[in-house]
Amino acid sequence: MVHTTHGLSIGIERAGREFFLKLKAVGTLTHEDYKVITPMIDSALGEVKHPIANVLIDASELEGWELRAAWDDLKLGVRHSKEFNKIAIYGNQEWQARMAKIGNWFISGEVQYYENATAAIDWLDE
Repeated sequence: MVHTTHGLSIGIERAGREFFLKLKAVGTLTHEDYKVITPMIDSALGEVKHPIANVLIDASELEGWELRAAWDDLKLGVRHSKEFNKIAIYGNQEWQARMAKIGNWFISGEVQYYENATAAIDWLDE
């Protein structure tokens, strides 16, 4: 039997009202993955008035989303749109670069795609 790993892991750092979120997405994400991760993000950002979040998404092992999970991802982005300052997506697929461009339509901050993790982190630190 083949066991396929999938899921989201998250790290949250906070300094005052500024947050740094680091997410790693692996495999094909499901609605169940978002049922776990969404309350964590909502809770962290909800505790601060006018939070500012910079986000690093490691999508280097991301294969995609189930349809319902893609909808969950969009809802999460729209709900926290004004709180996201910068989102850097680190990956290795052309479709991930296109997703970053589409992400700019839904959040008030900037979304950039990188094929190099160091460049992504450097941009977030600017």
